[in-house]
Amino acid sequence: MSKPLKIVETILRDGHQSLAATRMRTSDMLPVLEQLDDAGFWALEAWGGATFDSCLRFLNENPWDRLRTLKKYIRKTPIQMLLRGQNILGYNHYADDVVKEFINRAVDNGVGVIRIFDALNDVRNLEVSIRAAKEAGAHVQGAFVYTISPYHDIDSFLKVAKDLVNLGVDSVCIKDMAGLLAPYAAFELVRTLKSNIPAPIHLHTHYTSGMASMTYLKAIEAGVDIVDCALSPFSMGTSQPATEAVVAALEGTERDTGIAKEKLYPIADHFRGVKKELAETFKLNTAIDIDTKVLTYQIPGGMLSNFLNQLKEQGMADKYPELLEEMPRVRAELGYPPLVTPTSQITGSMAAFNVMLGRYKVVPREVKDLARGKYGRTPAPIDPATRETILGDEPLIEHRPADDIAPQMAALTADLADKGYPNALIEDVLSYALFPEVALDFLREDGC
Repeated sequence: MSKPLKIVETILRDGHQSLAATRMRTSDMLPVLEQLDDAGFWALEAWGGATFDSCLRFLNENPWDRLRTLKKYIRKTPIQMLLRGQNILGYNHYADDVVKEFINRAVDNGVGVIRIFDALNDVRNLEVSIRAAKEAGAHVQGAFVYTISPYHDIDSFLKVAKDLVNLGVDSVCIKDMAGLLAPYAAFELVRTLKSNIPAPIHLHTHYTSGMASMTYLKAIEAGVDIVDCALSPFSMGTSQPATEAVVAALEGTERDTGIAKEKLYPIADHFRGVKKELAETFKLNTAIDIDTKVLTYQIPGGMLSNFLNQLKEQGMADKYPELLEEMPRVRAELGYPPLVTPTSQITGSMAAFNVMLGRYKVVPREVKDLARGKYGRTPAPIDPATRETILGDEPLIEHRPADDIAPQMAALTADLADKGYPNALIEDVLSYALFPEVALDFLREDGC
């Protein structure tokens, strides 16, 4: 019997976030939106992640206007977004009323599928957003972050998946943000999830380590329902496998996608021109190589390059090998957090400080917050000696961190009014909540 593989096309979000620093503009998308809508994708990932910040900070675009514009042209295919649970699209936890309002406005403005994850796989940080998204009428996809450590195995991932199903998600996503999931590990993980989880299983990975297409093929053999792909101009490198290649590979099989690859060629041709123009306009290097070092250090190559540049600026380039050894050590001491935003930045910065200044001589606030439990429960206990060094006798947070945050919407609305915007739309208040300075700059530039 035929069981078509469903595909989410990521070129409007993760494809250009991965290869072009999230610089694709709405005008770059408009000419082919109706063609994308007609292609037969399960969803088009087009919002959330870093696109919200990038619209405001770099492109002088209102991300809410982008969403509304996309919805005008994309009428048949659901628009998908990526949401960081209680962090929404920012880097801190927000009050429950902000989370609920953001999700309501996202759905009202056009989002049909919301993929929700937490950097630590702490499902307590997903409860409010999942419930709000269900009530708003979206397809709710609960995601767990895939990583490798002594504390992460199939049983631990299965437990998180079951917890997500118990919270009422409509599908479960394996979110492999660093390209760590190996082909045969994918087969076993997907097979286990399919045997134990009633919801559809979705796989998201990146080509960073070079394994992604092989990983997809084994996951497909194991019965995965949906995968993320990017049209060829914005595929590979640190992005997803190429859509056209996955479609072609499955033609004539029981997992045939039903998508005509010939319909994708002119869309890809358009984005090939967009990629070239973005590289020239924003001075971007869009030819990002595969970096197998991620399999050891679990931090993507771009981040490693940034740390090398920091060391060079401090005259400490010779300490780079020491930094590479320090990263997994710090990660172990901090409870093996998956290295995804914001925990990747937190862990990496602590390793850099340790190498440059001495181990835990200077500890950023975010590292202290992670050790205290302000971001949630780490997969493994924080190393006791490290915790004492970082925190001393500061109290730990054992409950859901957002329980400590009072409602914020009224105060944010009043604060924005005090700054000269008494008639701000709810969407503007939410932009201000997530990125205060950037949103204010945008409102001034926009003449609101």
